Amino acid sequence: MAGREQPIFTTRAHVFQIDPSTKKNWVPASKQAVTVSYFYDSTRNSYRIISVDGAKVIINSTITPNMTFTKTSQKFGQWADSRANTVFGLGFPSEQQLTKFAEKFQEVKEAAKLARDRSQEKIETSSNHSQESGRETPSSTRASSVNGTDDEKASHGGPAEAHLKSENDKLKIALAQSSCNVKKWETELQTLRESNARLTTALQESAASIEHWKKQFSACKEENDQLRSKIEELEEQCNEINKEKERNAQLSRRLQELETELQDKELELEELRKQGEIIPQLMSECESVSQQLQAAEKKNKDLEEKVRTLRTEVEESKHRQTNLKTELKNFLDVLDGKIDELHDFRQGLSKLGIDN
Repeated sequence: MAGREQPIFTTRAHVFQIDPSTKKNWVPASKQAVTVSYFYDSTRNSYRIISVDGAKVIINSTITPNMTFTKTSQKFGQWADSRANTVFGLGFPSEQQLTKFAEKFQEVKEAAKLARDRSQEKIETSSNHSQESGRETPSSTRASSVNGTDDEKASHGGPAEAHLKSENDKLKIALAQSSCNVKKWETELQTLRESNARLTTALQESAASIEHWKKQFSACKEENDQLRSKIEELEEQCNEINKEKERNAQLSRRLQELETELQDKELELEELRKQGEIIPQLMSECESVSQQLQAAEKKNKDLEEKVRTLRTEVEESKHRQTNLKTELKNFLDVLDGKIDELHDFRQGLSKLGIDN
């Protein structure tokens, strides 16, 4: 390929192929963006799109005039290859790169169409030359029969006849090759027609399947809405049931509390009944206690009277004691005076004794 084919355009894109089993879903042919190139074969005058991921060839598509590159979104395009019996898809990083690739595809497609037209013209020209050569051959035969034997013809015709023979052989070879190419192209054309028919059928099936799935989706959506409505109704019912359960639980708890209170009241009533049986005894005891209390109060009054009398006596005793203290003080004062006088008298006696 390096000697005959040269790259004329290169870009990068994510490569996909149509799923051969469903003819609907895309299957990634590369894990990441890879190089996608247009190659021109000058010997065969043909164009190919080639892409290689590592050591694996993931696109090897020869462009024919019947191919069409279709933009399916802002960054995605596809084309069908009947020879490879598949559909290739390319995802580009930007809409600008997709546009450039599509323009190059159209340009290469026109060039392939022009090359095919030229090839058909050459085939027709070769066919006409071959027919003319066939018509000239009888005349030369007649000329040889008129002119004499082959040896004579060789001696007379010479280089001109040899040249005609060489050209005739070349035309026969070209005609044979053209016939082979025509058969090959007819086979390829039939393959393309069959592939287009399959793709058309697959497209129709896909469209019918899409409609079917749309109907199923609408039905599922309606069913989903109905189920949601039922779920909401059931949730409301569940909420009501839960509220009712909660109310029942509250009533049960209140009933238990009331039963407990009733049991407590019954116990209190039983206690009161027991106490009611001992009330007469308590009343008699109360009367006895009242009498004792009255006697105690009377004694208390007598004691209070005695206390007041004792207080009066104490006051009088304190008064008498104060008077006694005063009198005792006066007596002590007089006694001190007397003692002082006695002392002075002793001192006088002592002096008298000394003098004598």
